[in-house]
Amino acid sequence: MSLADLTAVELLAKYRDGSVSPVEVIEDVLARVDALEPQICALYALDAEGARAAALESERRWREGAAGALDGVPVTVKENIATRGTPVPQGTAATLLSPAVEDAPAAARLRSAGAVIFSKTTMPEYGMLSSGVSTFHHLTRNPWDVTKTAGGSSAGAAAAAAAGYGPIHIGTDIGGSIRLPAGWCGLVGLKPTHGRVAVGNPYPGRAIGPLTRTAGDAALALSVMSGYDPRDHTSFPASDDEFGVELEGLRVALLLDAGVGLAVDPAVIAAVSATADVLSKAGALVEPIDPIITREMLDGLDRFWRIRSATDIAALPEERRAKVLPQIREWVSTAGDLSGSDVFHGYSQMGAMAAAVGQVFTAYDVILSPVAPITAFPAELAYPTDDPSKPFEQIGFTVPYNMSQHPATTVNVGWSAAGLPIGAQLAVPHHQDMRALALAGYLADHQTESRAWPME
Repeated sequence: MSLADLTAVELLAKYRDGSVSPVEVIEDVLARVDALEPQICALYALDAEGARAAALESERRWREGAAGALDGVPVTVKENIATRGTPVPQGTAATLLSPAVEDAPAAARLRSAGAVIFSKTTMPEYGMLSSGVSTFHHLTRNPWDVTKTAGGSSAGAAAAAAAGYGPIHIGTDIGGSIRLPAGWCGLVGLKPTHGRVAVGNPYPGRAIGPLTRTAGDAALALSVMSGYDPRDHTSFPASDDEFGVELEGLRVALLLDAGVGLAVDPAVIAAVSATADVLSKAGALVEPIDPIITREMLDGLDRFWRIRSATDIAALPEERRAKVLPQIREWVSTAGDLSGSDVFHGYSQMGAMAAAVGQVFTAYDVILSPVAPITAFPAELAYPTDDPSKPFEQIGFTVPYNMSQHPATTVNVGWSAAGLPIGAQLAVPHHQDMRALALAGYLADHQTESRAWPME
């Protein structure tokens, strides 16, 4: 196995005993990038020389006994999470490129812990797609099948993780943008309790979290990034929940129908149902539940975000507005047909989603569901529907937890007939992020079939 494929936990153990140096590891990671990046296009603003210099500094700290919690571990950060000196294009050619003046809170915590941030990763247009389609970045592809999408909006983060560009990749999520690509790329992807990781520029639904190959690495990344930052009024001090879960008597709600959106593929239903059986055999109490959200809720969300996006795009000069992805421009073109009442009602549906999720957690400890109703779709499509008027039909299982602010994580639980990963989602009550990750780790260890990573 290449050093690029070792987990962060394994790397830290080897750094600690002196058997491996961060300098060796970053060279392996950069070699992997050189070999695969032309196929998958996961990275933005790769800084190989800066990474080598950071690895040398990390090697010195390990030698002097001054290493941090992630010292020498290769990490990527999604391009919309600011890192000092690098522009933040938000996936669109319509953005003026100005270097960020400082690290965003999550990036600052990673750097302070000694992580080697060697590159940013790609995202689709304004982060508003569940694909890698962008007018700024090259099209990001899924390492399991390069004709398929890696998902979005944390497209590059998921592709980089699956391809073995080191162990830890940081994304953002406002409706499924960590969990959908994680599910489609066979990863653990955590959307934390909102406020656990300071985002710096908070708005409804937005969270920052890790995409990794293992639950242990996700827990490690979360522990480093967690905590209050004065730049984010929604953030709070680091929680002390432990990485562990008792399965005996665990009350699991099994949600196989989102109640809205694309029909669920039978292979996805079978894989998630088999996962429920694993939990049941371990002593959990599994019960099917009815859909949590409604068409009215998802359509209301669409109306609110359409107006928000239309307002942002309308503020651009005409020459920059013309650079926005045509599918996004088509989506927002109908925003003018909405009344103030329509928009207010749409905004209220985010609260309705939150209330609906909260009601489920009065009776259950975990909500188990698919991550997405389908496996990865063709890479060139902006939307799985290929219809800008129906942009959110794939987020019915994921978006409720953005609105309710509950933590939710993914784990690979099966494969389609074509060999594409199928993910399950585990949502838990507020501040139980580590419990969700421990449960994901248990399920990963009890898969009926595990496969080698696609590009080792």
